[in-house]
Amino acid sequence: MKRLFALIAMLASGFALSAAAQTLPAPAVEAPAGPAKVAVIAFQVAVAQTNEGQRDFSDLQKKYAPKEAELKAAGDEIETLTKQLQTQADKLSDAEKEAKAKIIDDKTKKAKRDLEDAQNDMNQEMQELYNSLATKVYDVLNDYATKEGYTLVLDVAQQQNPVLYAAESTNITKAVIEAYNVKSGVPAPPAPPAGAAPARTTPKPLAPKPATH
Repeated sequence: MKRLFALIAMLASGFALSAAAQTLPAPAVEAPAGPAKVAVIAFQVAVAQTNEGQRDFSDLQKKYAPKEAELKAAGDEIETLTKQLQTQADKLSDAEKEAKAKIIDDKTKKAKRDLEDAQNDMNQEMQELYNSLATKVYDVLNDYATKEGYTLVLDVAQQQNPVLYAAESTNITKAVIEAYNVKSGVPAPPAPPAGAAPARTTPKPLAPKPATH
């Protein structure tokens, strides 16, 4: 039997969330006299790496951790039952094999439905979280760019962007993150214990262990 569960690639990269902010309109401002002043920003990265973003995405991951454990347990059970049926097949009657196969099939269908429901719920919550935070970060970006006299800010986090080269001095991602942290007042997340894996700033996909037979 083909793989029943595939990892759902919600994130093309660590911060590749749905880029709702990409559609935010640029404010109509009068360009100052003199040469253009251009900056670049990885906007999705900026949103995810704000103190508020790290806190909220971490909370979302914790919220779905029990469901992830439940789905993994369901996948493990299906895999165990499948192996048992394979090893005991020559000792079972056709009726017994059919009954066990039906149990596996029913559990597989339920696990798949549960996975899809949980994935949809998490995707929706993550989209809403990102949209809300991206709007606030964009406002800070707008204020920062106006204050610093930038005439153009390009988002280098987009998959298709016109930037082929940009000096590090033009990258305002860190500055915008710091400006937003000051405005939001949200403290930085606590440092992980020595030797601990780095904390994720975006929740990982829900996916139980694949079951095959």
